[in-house]
Amino acid sequence: MSPMTARPSVVDPALRPARPVTAPCAAGRPVRHLVLLGDSTAVGLGDPLPGGGWRGFGPLLRDALDDPAHPGSVRLDNHARTGARMAEVRHGQVPAAAMSGPDVVVLCAGMNDTLRSDFDPAGIRRDCAGSLEPLLRTGATVLLLRFHDHARVWPLPGPLQRALATRIAALNGAVDGAVADAVAATGRSAVGILDLDTAGSYDPAAWSVDRLHPSERGHRRLARGFAGLLGAAGFAVPGEVGLDAAGGRAVAAWQRGAWLVVQGVPWLVRRTRDLGPVMVRGLVEGARERKVPA
Repeated sequence: MSPMTARPSVVDPALRPARPVTAPCAAGRPVRHLVLLGDSTAVGLGDPLPGGGWRGFGPLLRDALDDPAHPGSVRLDNHARTGARMAEVRHGQVPAAAMSGPDVVVLCAGMNDTLRSDFDPAGIRRDCAGSLEPLLRTGATVLLLRFHDHARVWPLPGPLQRALATRIAALNGAVDGAVADAVAATGRSAVGILDLDTAGSYDPAAWSVDRLHPSERGHRRLARGFAGLLGAAGFAVPGEVGLDAAGGRAVAAWQRGAWLVVQGVPWLVRRTRDLGPVMVRGLVEGARERKVPA
């Protein structure tokens, strides 16, 4: 991924700079409590640790926000769960997060919704707005993602690629609508959106072997982008998120191959079954459009 830009539709003007701040800046409001919500990307999948488990953008962002004069000054709570969808975030993660009084919340969800046969943009909008409202009412600043066209990253059959691209566009529209709804309901616009649809987002090095989760470099880009939004909004960001690999675990070629055989192919088969009806509808509609005379 290349440096990411913020392009939210309805947000505090301070959270939509032309270029998010990336240089360290100790001045500003300190972040004392950072909360992560969402799915496997927020869990940290794709950025393994040497001793097992995952790191991801959350700890990298926390370290950038930490006060060097008082190490460990930023509390990080991660409520994210692998496989979570937007409704699960709203009902299973947000209540505890809102009660904990966070300064900043990063909510990363929606991609799992696009990979299910019951994909419902209207429902996603309601659940996303229902997640944002209680968080904004606590005084927290909430950061979201606007997703890129992942069909350009993930090698899939043509019909499935087109179905996924259409769904991601609908997901982004639902998130934009949810932000507008939450801002109108709460009177607070402390929402920032990190836009992933940049040319560098399609760099294979930014993605792990499954092409669904960011690699260590991808997670570092996410952390840097979120830090930039917070710095532009007046929060102190004393540290810088470097893009060079450090502290993670290198993934060998044989491990990548093993993942594809043991997990990747079976997962793709399951998702293809789930999205089969969508693919068929897309093929039928495409055939009908081609028959319509110009």
